[in-house]
Amino acid sequence: MPERIETLIVGGGQAALALSHHLRARGREHLILERARVAESWRSERWDSLTFQFPSWSMQLPGHHYGGDDPEGFAPRDEVVRFLEEYRTKIAAPVREGVTVRAVSARGARHLVETDAGDYEAVHVVSATGPYREPALPPAAADLPREIVQVHSSRYRNPGALPPGAVLVVGSGASGCQIAEDLAAAGRPVFLSVGRHRRVPRRYRGRDVFWWIERMGGLDQRLAERPDARGTPNPLVTGAAGGHTIDLREYPRQGMTLLGHLRGAREGRLYFADDAAAEIARGDEGMTAFARGADEWALREGLGPPREDERVDRLPIDPIPPTPPLLDLRARGITSAIWATGFRPDFGWVRLPVLDAAGEAVHREGFTARPGFYFLGLPWLSKLKSSVLCGVGEDAERIAAAIAAHP
Repeated sequence: MPERIETLIVGGGQAALALSHHLRARGREHLILERARVAESWRSERWDSLTFQFPSWSMQLPGHHYGGDDPEGFAPRDEVVRFLEEYRTKIAAPVREGVTVRAVSARGARHLVETDAGDYEAVHVVSATGPYREPALPPAAADLPREIVQVHSSRYRNPGALPPGAVLVVGSGASGCQIAEDLAAAGRPVFLSVGRHRRVPRRYRGRDVFWWIERMGGLDQRLAERPDARGTPNPLVTGAAGGHTIDLREYPRQGMTLLGHLRGAREGRLYFADDAAAEIARGDEGMTAFARGADEWALREGLGPPREDERVDRLPIDPIPPTPPLLDLRARGITSAIWATGFRPDFGWVRLPVLDAAGEAVHREGFTARPGFYFLGLPWLSKLKSSVLCGVGEDAERIAAAIAAHP
């Protein structure tokens, strides 16, 4: 017989812990099932030099805040893991680790949850597995020579873990750029295939970009206010080396070779579009748009205009060197390829009418057409901040309240 429980939470990350906090405060029975360990993505799906991308003061969960001595700094990966582990202990979250959920299906008004460690029957089930589940690889990955070591960004650890030689990095989002910088700092020849990205300043007018986004109300924006948000790249930021503004125009001076987006591969040769300069120029538009919005807000708040040396529209625009349309991997000494090409969701275990034809979650602020089944921790679940550490608690509290209101 399946073990009966009121609420099952699938996934053991920040969203699950925030929901556990609110359910415990309401005296509601629940259990978290985690396929590996709490905060596993931070433990094993991040590279060694990664730091939290926002200032440490923004590390917040319901009833738990950053307590270190460098709130304006950027916490290293292991410190983020400790923060989440401390929270788990503090709220006494009921977690069963090493349990993989295989399927969730309807069982009358309840849900049957099948796992590799026994089955459960639950009134409520919450998917808190996060948006970054399955690496998304382009078709060209299958066409690279077998001797090329291929690694998705979630499996990259450090330059020493790769074979000697040059490295191709495909993707110029935050992960791709941070990994490229990590490799270049270790003396590796780096070839970076540039795609869509959105630059923002790390600091503007003496404040971190996250301070501006929060104060300007950006974190509380809803999708209806940003209809283009799903197709807009995330801000290109890094906390590495104390935090700095990423500028792809600087990369050639650091020894990197820029390329356009990858079009295909055949017999050890890779073909690229001639669009790197256009993509970099498009990415720069994010910088000027951010500064314009920040300056307008600052004027309304009585903070005045920026100083001349703070204006981003006066920054020098250096042309980038011509980008090669063809890359012979062997001739260039390239032995590794890192795919910083993002993720796709994996809800294959959900056997309920809550997914669209593409397998994407269908919900309204986490609530689905199936009574008692919820999504939590997804981008734009209700607001921009729904998937970030300091924002997931708001959605968790709303779902906990709905569960507690159930007879």
